[in-house]
Amino acid sequence: MAKAFKIVGQAEVLVVERLGRFHRVARSGLNILIPFVERPKTIDVRYFESDVSGVKRISAGSTSRIDLREQVLNFPSQPVITKDNVTIDIDAVIYYRVADPQKATYAVQNLPYALETLTRTTLRNIVGEMELDQTLGSRDIINKRMREVIEEASIGWGVDVTRVELQSIEPPRDIQQSMELQMRAERERRAAVTNAEAGKRAAILEAEGVRESQVRRAEGEKDAAILRAQGLATARLAMAEAEAAAIQKIASALPEGQAAMYLLGTKYLEALPILAQGKGSTIFLPAEAAGVMGAIGGLRELISRTGQNSTAEELAAGKSKI
Repeated sequence: MAKAFKIVGQAEVLVVERLGRFHRVARSGLNILIPFVERPKTIDVRYFESDVSGVKRISAGSTSRIDLREQVLNFPSQPVITKDNVTIDIDAVIYYRVADPQKATYAVQNLPYALETLTRTTLRNIVGEMELDQTLGSRDIINKRMREVIEEASIGWGVDVTRVELQSIEPPRDIQQSMELQMRAERERRAAVTNAEAGKRAAILEAEGVRESQVRRAEGEKDAAILRAQGLATARLAMAEAEAAAIQKIASALPEGQAAMYLLGTKYLEALPILAQGKGSTIFLPAEAAGVMGAIGGLRELISRTGQNSTAEELAAGKSKI
């Protein structure tokens, strides 16, 4: 009579058979079975256990209770051959949940083992279509494709495959060393490129600084030249205005027509010291020099009469030097 009463825990079910045929699913709580007529269905299970060293070992058994919670099937890594004939070890894990206890009991024998075998086969097929580099960089793609294939194939088993994850992908040791060398070379190349870019940028900044300084220096020299030219022009204009005023003053003091002769004589006297500084001992005077001297003498008497004593004295001093 004790076997007639079954207490089913939360998130568990019992598949009850009557006279060897499926009758019902016993849910959580107290369930009463008819003795000798009804009995719970026993199913085979297969799971993996890890020892202290982390090595996974296969354990098998049987149970009459089906767990409805999400379960993890973490089986050992397996060797897989890629498209370019490289053997790699892949460790995968699958998460699933029993959705239909009747199908999970009668549609497949040993559900965990069936899921494990399906996962291994699917993984070999998917990775066999990829090269090594593509496999190492396509975990998300592999996970997605495996989940789609396993979910479609196991839909008749009454389970929902929630996730499929690749825990590790390990190439052979020699390929790992080659990959490490390649990664090191790539890092060195990137460092060299970064240094070159920094040097290039520094050279550009330095060239821009030199160009800017040259431009500013040229602008300063241009402004200084403009200021010098303006100052020289102003000075020449002032000298010309002063000379014009002096000529006008002399012209007003001399009779008409004598101002030109006066100016010519003064310029002639100014040129004589320069001529005397030459290395030659002979100075040739033009024939008109006597006339100019005579004109200067006449002008001296005229200026004396008009009261311009200072001018006459300067002219006489110039004549005495000659």
